[in-house]
Amino acid sequence: MKKLAFAVLGAALFVVSCKKKEHEMTPTTPELNINYPAAYVVNGESNTISVIRLSDNTVTETIKLGEMSDPNHGGMNMATGISWPHHVYINSAKTQLAIGVPGMDLSGGHTGGMMGMTGKIAIVDAVKGTITKVIDLPVSNHNAIFSPNGTEIWTSQMQEMGKVLVYDATTYALKNTIDVKMEPAEVTFSSDGSMAFVANGGSDTVTVISVANKTVMGQVEVGDDPVGAWTGADGNMYVDNEVGQSITVIKVSDMSIVTTISLGFMPGMAAYNNAMSELWVTDPDNGKVHWYTKSGSTYTHGGEFATGSGAHAIAFNSDGMTAYVTNQSAANVSVVDVMNHSETKEITVGTKPNGITIKF
Repeated sequence: MKKLAFAVLGAALFVVSCKKKEHEMTPTTPELNINYPAAYVVNGESNTISVIRLSDNTVTETIKLGEMSDPNHGGMNMATGISWPHHVYINSAKTQLAIGVPGMDLSGGHTGGMMGMTGKIAIVDAVKGTITKVIDLPVSNHNAIFSPNGTEIWTSQMQEMGKVLVYDATTYALKNTIDVKMEPAEVTFSSDGSMAFVANGGSDTVTVISVANKTVMGQVEVGDDPVGAWTGADGNMYVDNEVGQSITVIKVSDMSIVTTISLGFMPGMAAYNNAMSELWVTDPDNGKVHWYTKSGSTYTHGGEFATGSGAHAIAFNSDGMTAYVTNQSAANVSVVDVMNHSETKEITVGTKPNGITIKF
């Protein structure tokens, strides 16, 4: 994905913005009952969430993000203003989803003007499937993520003078504004929950923040155009440098660079499989997933397998033996046998599926 260009957008892009107000909503009826292990897939163009039941890998529910019930008007449905939802995360209690809503299509990259664009955070009940809150943001964001203890929601502001906003997960009040570097995209947390990592695409750095103190601990120089620092259970963070076509491995304990893996393709996302000691990287341009075996600080290309066009996000089930890969251009999700590195099923979802999270 190319770096953001801060040009004034045409009228066609401005229509996705809305007035800066917050919407507090009551559930629509009928409510769902997602009381089973499930994968939640955000479909950017369809403006929906596909719910996949893990026991049989079928889509059991579709959550519409375009409307919600307004308690001030007799519970009648009203437009949410949500357009092009992107990434999704679940809280530690497995009761709520946080969805970043940049308001523009990022499936083909981050190219495009951001000036004047606003973003949103959508909070969805993970069991009932209802929208409980929409927070309007001053600037477009890339994701929204609960803090490890579930008490806060963190999001970036994709602007030249980058910021991270921290909201209370109960009152939804803004608690902290943290300055980072240029054009921050994904915000993630270390596996021990002590540090937040912010990929700054415009400055080719990752900002490391103390979760407890909300203070910047340092900056790590990485490759060209980092989009996310993806959490590894091995104590590392895996940064996908899209223009640089590489993965920078950061050791959390001292914020040092372990190694840089040259890929030879633009990465969509990276995910570490702790059960297999493998790093998986999606290859959206070729519809593949590549895996790398880890031995100490050495990563060796183990092979690749086909999924679908626009392969993007990866999520593993609880034992790490089944993977789910969203294929943005193919409008489906690949179910993958991790041991055999092969696709076993394709699940049709909405248009341009992007983010995925799993409730065990």
